[in-house]
Amino acid sequence: MEKGFTYILTNKNSTVLYVGATKNLKNRIDCHRNGTGAVFTKKYNATILIYFEEFEDLSDAFKREKQLKNWHKDWKWNVAKLLNPELKDLYLNL
Repeated sequence: MEKGFTYILTNKNSTVLYVGATKNLKNRIDCHRNGTGAVFTKKYNATILIYFEEFEDLSDAFKREKQLKNWHKDWKWNVAKLLNPELKDLYLNL
């Protein structure tokens, strides 16, 4: 089995949220920061990692991504704030 991650990004003004999943979190966030990750993150400059979960199975990470994408925006903010109350950039600790 391959490990996976589900993550949430925001921009500096905390006006947008982006939910994604990947098998290599650091590399994927690097792509977002370089503007090659996704059109949405490039357009809205969503490069601040505020939340992530690690899964033993990559398919579970993609299932969680789909679940989070169906949530209301407030619910996504709440789940991020549970583990990261100050919404600090978690990328710095990867």
